[in-house]
Amino acid sequence: MLKMNYNELSEIPYFGETTSNITLLSLVHNTIPEINAEQLQVYLSLENLDLSSNLISEIKASSFPRMQLKYLNLSNNRITTLEAGCLDNLSSSLMVIKLNRNRISMIPPKIFRLPHVQFLELKRNRIKIVESLTFQGLESLKSLKMQRNGISRLMDGAFFGLGNIEELELEHNNLTEVNKGWLYGLRTLQQLYVSQNAITRISPDAWEFCQRLAELDLSYNQLTRLKESAFVGLGLLEKLNLGDNRINHIADGVFRGLTNLQTLDLRNNEISWAIEDANEAFVGLSRLDKLILQGNQIKSITKKAFSGLEGLEYLDLSNNAIMSIQENAFAQAHLKELVLNTSSLLCDCQLKWLPQWLSESRLLQAVSVSCAHPEWLAGQSLLSVDPDNFPKPQIRVHPETTVALRGTNVTLMCTAVSSSDSPMATAWRKDSEVLYDAEVENFARYQQQSGEVLEYTTILHLFNVNFTDEGKYQCIVTNHFGSNYSNKAKLTVNELPSFLKTPMDLTIRTGAMARLECAAEGHPPPQISWQKDGGTDFPAARERRMHVMPEDDVFFIANVKMEDMGIYSCMAQNIAGGLSANATLTVLAGGSPAPRLNWTKDDGPLTVTERHFFAAANQLLIIVDAGLEDAGKYTCIMSNTLGTERGHIYLNVLASPNCDSLQSAIVHEEDGWTTVGIVIIVVVCCVVGTSLVWVIVIYHMRRKNEDYSITNTEEMNLPADIPSYLSSQGTLSEPQEGYSNLEAGSHQQLMPPAGSYMHKGTDGGAAPLVICSDCYDNANIFSRTREYCPYAFVTEEDSLDQTLPNLMVQMPKEVYTAHTENETSALGNLLADRDVPVFLTNHDKKNDKKISSQQIFGSPPRLPSHRSLWPPLDESPGSGVMVGAMSMTRALQAHTLSNASLVFIDWQQL
Repeated sequence: MLKMNYNELSEIPYFGETTSNITLLSLVHNTIPEINAEQLQVYLSLENLDLSSNLISEIKASSFPRMQLKYLNLSNNRITTLEAGCLDNLSSSLMVIKLNRNRISMIPPKIFRLPHVQFLELKRNRIKIVESLTFQGLESLKSLKMQRNGISRLMDGAFFGLGNIEELELEHNNLTEVNKGWLYGLRTLQQLYVSQNAITRISPDAWEFCQRLAELDLSYNQLTRLKESAFVGLGLLEKLNLGDNRINHIADGVFRGLTNLQTLDLRNNEISWAIEDANEAFVGLSRLDKLILQGNQIKSITKKAFSGLEGLEYLDLSNNAIMSIQENAFAQAHLKELVLNTSSLLCDCQLKWLPQWLSESRLLQAVSVSCAHPEWLAGQSLLSVDPDNFPKPQIRVHPETTVALRGTNVTLMCTAVSSSDSPMATAWRKDSEVLYDAEVENFARYQQQSGEVLEYTTILHLFNVNFTDEGKYQCIVTNHFGSNYSNKAKLTVNELPSFLKTPMDLTIRTGAMARLECAAEGHPPPQISWQKDGGTDFPAARERRMHVMPEDDVFFIANVKMEDMGIYSCMAQNIAGGLSANATLTVLAGGSPAPRLNWTKDDGPLTVTERHFFAAANQLLIIVDAGLEDAGKYTCIMSNTLGTERGHIYLNVLASPNCDSLQSAIVHEEDGWTTVGIVIIVVVCCVVGTSLVWVIVIYHMRRKNEDYSITNTEEMNLPADIPSYLSSQGTLSEPQEGYSNLEAGSHQQLMPPAGSYMHKGTDGGAAPLVICSDCYDNANIFSRTREYCPYAFVTEEDSLDQTLPNLMVQMPKEVYTAHTENETSALGNLLADRDVPVFLTNHDKKNDKKISSQQIFGSPPRLPSHRSLWPPLDESPGSGVMVGAMSMTRALQAHTLSNASLVFIDWQQL
């Protein structure tokens, strides 16, 4: 060991052969300007080197030779630069390095590649910013001290890599915030000292990466508020110093998670309200044994001020101008030492208990209490006073907890009395914060109540309340003798529910999935519930077929049955009120046995001739070559063992020259014209039903706007775009869900819109709805009202209506009669261009193939026993044809139930 301190050495000396045996060399307070590796190389056994208080200005990469140095002190020099690799030759052994009181302003990245260093000191330098990964390479470091550097910024990950750090000292810097960014990676940190900074905020998740902290010093900063999340995650913390800040607000339960805290220092803040009023400020500190509340402007202590502090042994209330202490204020604590010095006590009857309690608890040695009021007791010891007065304000009427609707006005009232004539002042607080701009009404009056007392009332007005006005309100009444706090009144603002989505009426088949939507908003958010027919007895619920999706605002009923039919009510309810919206669920069902179908004419038997054809199990009646004798009332009678139902339709056959003018130009002039038409009677029958009631129900359901088509697989082939709704056995099937005749493009339209026109009768009056190939004059339709029928129509601008007559007018008479192959092809091509589906039928079910327009004109099929529905090319154009869903013929299907529509089509118009 060799010490040569306080000399004027300018270099590291050499002591001959003994130099190699020196283990400790101290050269403090000399004038050595640099570190020379050659001068140190002879110190083969050196472990401790102290070169503090010299004139060293830099450390170069070649400053140190390879040696087994463990302790290096370079403090109080003039070092400004740390060259990369300057300490690498000491990496195998160095454990302590001190660089205090130098002029270092920047720490190069990865400068400390010293895996064995445990203590590093950089105090009193000029470091302003600590970059990320600055201390990477110090895996064994346990203590880092960087006080008094003026550090203003710690970048994210500034201390990352310190996997064994236990102590971090950052006092006397310019830090403004504690956040998890610069604390990242400090999972082993136990002591953190950041006092004497400018910290104003603790981020909510600041302690996520250092939850092993046992001691935290945040004193002498600029904290004003402690939010509820300020210390989340510090369950192992034992000592917390928050003294000498500007704290004036501590959120309820802010210390709730500090279950291991033993010492809490809150000296010299502004948290008088935490003691005077709040009873939750120290909740959760069951192991706290030392509490320092010195110099917090506390004037009164309530009986619940220290609730939850069962383990408290030391309490410092010094330097507070305490005027009143409620009885049993310290009862929950097990105090062994109480520091209390006040000369501001209001010595009245409320303090009668205190002298006796101090004596019994043996706490008088650190207590100095004397009276300030009333004046004749000023300066006297509390032990000698017989209080018999109560001049401090006493709250008589407390504000009441209130629930109000949004937009209404709220009034909170507070009344206090005092035996003194000292003026009283009031203040209102919301959530422990003073309302400076509140609308307040104050008035005072004298009352005779066991002597004259002053009654003071303050009223807080809240206009047009909103959700932001919710909170806990409290009044504070103060006079010269002290303050008193009212109970906290909670204001809750509610809003009536209003619907965002309402359920819609729904018609659905049995076995399908019913989906009803309902959503509402309000404050608090309303609860959505459902009722069926005014009750909560759901058949679907009993059978576990009901599903409610709160997240999607959807109510489902799976595998719908007939008993699910009814009125469903969506109920939106909160504490402010409720409302409901209804939707009707209609269930369509089929049944058995299938009904029998019969036809009558004019309430008598229908005489069937070779012009009458039946299809689709008697559901379709076709009359060929309709004449005046066919006019009349047609009735479809359907019946089974459960009952009978009838439907009627009237056929009116008219002759109109308007529809003959075009044809007369084409046919032979001497022949005149012959009216040959096709009457299609479409009857939609309810052919299944388990009861007559079912038949009637379905009958009414089918009166809605549903499109349908008919088919019989043995008698008729429909184009692919026309769905089949009727089975070959004569039963009636419902249209597929989602089917629309507008999409299929194959149904003719029934009701004319505003853009179409209504035909006038020959008498000048309005005639029934008339449909013809190019005009509306040659046939009348007697059907349901406009409200019953679907909103479909025939427009008068259809280009095909105009093209076909024009094409035929241009044909020479003899050519038309001959029906050459070219002409047939031309007309077929015209139909093909319009993609018009055409199909045939016959009574004997001879041909059930779908044919194209070319096949029709080229080689029409023949009926063996009845007149063909499509005229052969060598016949006159007076024969009839049944055309399904063709714009060319304007064949019309009536979308009605039980009552069929009769359509007369004049073939001569073509």
